[in-house]
Amino acid sequence: MKKFCTLVVLFIFTLTLAATDADAQRFTKRKRYGSVGVTLAAANYFGDIVPAPDFTSFRFKSTRPDVGINYTYRFAPRVSFRTSFNWMRIMGDDRLSASVDEGENAPRFKRNLSFRNDIKELSAVAVFDLFENRNYYRRRPDFVPYGFLGVAVLHHNPKAYYVNGSRDGLNAANDIPTGWYELQPLGTEGQYASNASDYPKPYSRVQIAIPFGIGVRYKIDRNLDLSLEVGWRKTFTDYLDDASSSFASKADILNGGGSNPKAATILSDRSAEAGFATTQDPSGTVYDIVPGYGTSANKKRGNNSDDDWYITTGITLNYILAPQIRSPKFR
Repeated sequence: MKKFCTLVVLFIFTLTLAATDADAQRFTKRKRYGSVGVTLAAANYFGDIVPAPDFTSFRFKSTRPDVGINYTYRFAPRVSFRTSFNWMRIMGDDRLSASVDEGENAPRFKRNLSFRNDIKELSAVAVFDLFENRNYYRRRPDFVPYGFLGVAVLHHNPKAYYVNGSRDGLNAANDIPTGWYELQPLGTEGQYASNASDYPKPYSRVQIAIPFGIGVRYKIDRNLDLSLEVGWRKTFTDYLDDASSSFASKADILNGGGSNPKAATILSDRSAEAGFATTQDPSGTVYDIVPGYGTSANKKRGNNSDDDWYITTGITLNYILAPQIRSPKFR
């Protein structure tokens, strides 16, 4: 993953050097122009609940939609600035991405975590074209590869779906209603537990990301461009999937705060819903566990050594706003 991202960044850096060539012809204001566009893309996520064990893996069942709008301003022969707003959904499910028959993936299948996360992203990036255009927009190249790099702010909200009565051996009085539950207010890793100092601090649903990627742009006609683009988002959180560190004691969660301690206790450990033999929770609650899961803070629930990523792949249709050229006034 790191090698691949390094190659992409080096490619964009090379384009940056080309775009700032000292002897470049002056790009006049008359040749600058703006465009507006709409994006339709597919979104995937890579983290602790992933389609497969590596970053470049892809599984259609884990792909969700991404739609967006943007404004782009052509500033120089090779350089444009783009602001975008995107709404996308990412998801992960241990039951879809792992199998009990796969030796290395069987523990994830038994873990049985799942989530979906709706992300609202506002980004600003610099776009660097491989081929320059020193003319007016009407004489722009027909086909242009490009790279982009920038910064984004995002709001995310991981949720999990629970079906009433799905846990083996659970008394109905201790169950929760069927439906989607927002995970951040629950503190499923002990963030709001009775002894919260022993567990991670609550994470923020507002985060910063570094968007970068590559694409190709094709001139359809005088005012329309069509782009195919792949973009990666380097985030600085490991909680897009609400899984990062270790299982917390169910007793600590149940006796703690948060918006719904009972829901937090159940959703902190979904292994008892996976269909395997369960045993009584050693921390003293009424909730059964699958041996090796959800027993204490020493059992890994996720991997906090790497932050989560998400990737978008899609097409963008841009309409060029023809610049208004003022005619000289005669007296």
